[in-house]
Amino acid sequence: MPRRAFFSFHFTKDVMRAAQVRNSNVITNGRIDANGFIDSAQWESIKRSSDQAIRNWIDSQLHNTSVTVVLIGSETVDPLTGIVRKWIKYEIDQSISRGNGIVGVRINGVRDPRTGTDIRGINPFDALTFAGTSNKLSTRYKTYDWASQDGRTNLGSWIEQAARDAGR
Repeated sequence: MPRRAFFSFHFTKDVMRAAQVRNSNVITNGRIDANGFIDSAQWESIKRSSDQAIRNWIDSQLHNTSVTVVLIGSETVDPLTGIVRKWIKYEIDQSISRGNGIVGVRINGVRDPRTGTDIRGINPFDALTFAGTSNKLSTRYKTYDWASQDGRTNLGSWIEQAARDAGR
C-alpha cells in the first residue's frame, strides 16, 4: 500500500519543479499517493479566500497523510529575512502536531522549463525550532537533494524512512 504524502512548496516560485517531482516515476508507479498538488486556477481561487479558507484547505489535504515532504527551493525561506514562508510554516507546524513523518527535498537543481535551475535556498528545518525549545527541526528531520541524490530513484525510500522515524 502506498504512503499518502502531502507535498509542501512555494507555489509561485516552485510549482514547475514540484510538478516534475510529482510526475516522477515514484509517484506514477503507485509507491506514493501524492497529495497537496493543485493547479494554478485552483490556487488563485484559494489565495483570494480568507486565511481561514487556506488553513481549511491545507488541513483537508493533510488529512490521512503519514508524511509531509517539504520541497525546498531558493525562496522557501525568504533569503533576506530568513523567515519561512507563512503557509509552508503552517504546513510544517500542522504536520508536526499530527505526528506526520517529515522530510525535506531540495529542488533548486530541478530544471524549470522556463527558468532553468536555481540557487540553493535556506533549509526551513534550520530556520525553525520545536515549540518552546531552541532545538532546530534539522536535528530531527532529514533533508535530501533531488538532483544530486537521485530523487527519482530514492524519494520513495526517503518517504518510507520519514514515516518509520515518526512511528507511522
